[in-house]
Amino acid sequence: MPETQTQPLAGKHVLLGLSGGIACYKTAELTRLLIKAGASVQVVMSEAAEQFITAVTMQALSNRPVASSQWDAREPNNMAHINLSREADLMLVAPASADLIAKLVQGRADDLLSLTALARPIERCPLAVAPAMNREMWAHPATQRNVAQLRLDGAFVFGPGSGEQACGEVGDGRMLEAAELLDEVIAFFQPKLLAGRRVLITAGPTFEPIDPVRGITNHSSGKMGFALARAARDAGAAVTLVAGPVHLATPRGVKRIDVQSAQQMFDEVLPLAAQHEIFVATAAVADWRPASAQPHKIKKDGSGAPPSLAMTENPDILAAVAKLADKPFCVGFAAESEDLLKHGRAKLVRKGVPLIVGNIGPATFGLDHNALLLIDAGGEREIPHNDKLSLARELVREIAERFEKKKQR
Repeated sequence: MPETQTQPLAGKHVLLGLSGGIACYKTAELTRLLIKAGASVQVVMSEAAEQFITAVTMQALSNRPVASSQWDAREPNNMAHINLSREADLMLVAPASADLIAKLVQGRADDLLSLTALARPIERCPLAVAPAMNREMWAHPATQRNVAQLRLDGAFVFGPGSGEQACGEVGDGRMLEAAELLDEVIAFFQPKLLAGRRVLITAGPTFEPIDPVRGITNHSSGKMGFALARAARDAGAAVTLVAGPVHLATPRGVKRIDVQSAQQMFDEVLPLAAQHEIFVATAAVADWRPASAQPHKIKKDGSGAPPSLAMTENPDILAAVAKLADKPFCVGFAAESEDLLKHGRAKLVRKGVPLIVGNIGPATFGLDHNALLLIDAGGEREIPHNDKLSLARELVREIAERFEKKKQR
């Protein structure tokens, strides 16, 4: 079944393990979110986990009987530890206690959960863990050694988070929230088309100050750029996001740099550009700014005439990056109000880049959906109207393919 934005995990089967910890309450919500995202979920619980949440709860949420005993006679062959993992696309242990992580590293198998992890076919059923423990337990050298070895053994580690803990202490060791873990699972299943690549993205509007309380800006929400940052990260890239003034959460695993003006964005991007292999200029950068911002708020003088503002042109970020000696693969965005193809193709030539992504700005600013027009020297292709994350994933596929062709020349 193909992925959709409403059900990005359609057709995936997740074997969800719970070890002991108060974070089990989050796993109930995670189960609901996984199923809502289209996955089927089979829950397996340790004896310790059953002290924190009941199998009845997990069965009701997963719509499947919960497995908890290696002697479960419901299995025709009495081999739950074998059968459970054979249809799974991913085994996720959340919460993963310090004790459970130690068991996994040592290959111990004294209960159904650890036994199933050991018996799973590694090449077909990857293992991921979401650590959950007190901050001192997480920081202990033994735990850090175990987590490092777990990664070397091929497991994926989601988190942990940081913040207030059930014991009242504050620090690293909290299990990620259910929504964060859902994002990690969705990202896990994305094709790693940009694995090992370094991607620099700009997003959002810029704000050009007139005085301390006023400025020139535009309606860009930054949603497309942030979706692209998430899609590139999900595709395996190391992503740096230079963002104008927007109110959006940073995608997990993305390095974010906040700026206000076009000049600030230019000053951040230019030194970074040569350190990245791909640059995507999604930001709607102001072309002009006041030549000088007034130190105090400009007051009305009663004449009815607006103040005269001397304007100056902002630096062209995309064109400047495209002229670097060690330039990355450059992709520009063109937000137009009319004649999209005409203006987009003119921008392609003017900026000297291999690809322009065009869209009608007033039809998309602030919205969650869009349609894109890809323009290059050979022609153009439309990516039909869709949610912005789906568009971003399609655009990442296009960029990855074009980048690889360029590298092979």
